[in-house]
Amino acid sequence: MCVAGPRTRALFKNPTGVTRAVILQFKPGWSASLLGVAANALTDRIVPLEDLWGRSGSDLCLELLAARRLPEVLERLSQAISLRTHQTFEPASARLARRAVRLLEGDEVRVETVAEQLGVTARHLRRAFTEHVGIGPKDFARTVRLQRALRMAESSKDWGRIAADAGYYDQSHLIADFRELVGLTPGAFMRRPGARFGSGEAEAELHA
Repeated sequence: MCVAGPRTRALFKNPTGVTRAVILQFKPGWSASLLGVAANALTDRIVPLEDLWGRSGSDLCLELLAARRLPEVLERLSQAISLRTHQTFEPASARLARRAVRLLEGDEVRVETVAEQLGVTARHLRRAFTEHVGIGPKDFARTVRLQRALRMAESSKDWGRIAADAGYYDQSHLIADFRELVGLTPGAFMRRPGARFGSGEAEAELHA
């Protein structure tokens, strides 16, 4: 049982040979208190749960392997998370980071403007965001914009229009961002079987 941290570049999955998998995806800003480490300590890493939770992580893994049915798996996961939640303290900076996430997932892309709306300095916001989300707010805004473009691409292949509607300067800006974050052009990515981006069952995951 492993924890995949936030990602600064897309990770392409190849689930060949997996007979059963349960994937829990935490919304940005919720995992640090639960896992017991700052989110940026896990950025671009995949870590066994027992390295974070110790014996309780190992025990949970054995319980899940012994579970016969999906409802039993989900019940044991829910119990473990609930117990862990009651044992941890969440700092105010985590709530600040989640408020910033909501603004960045909306229409706001400037970190300075988000910080002003939240009544903190840009430096304080970047520190809280990096600790609880795992990547900086500017990088997070880039992934949000890219995910928005891909959702639009499900119903349109006019990349120029998609770029404008998603908040890019132009189509070349979209392609450049896509190449840097995913390693492919938008068209090449969309031609991959089952192409998705940024979801728990995605072929390419960028952040947790």
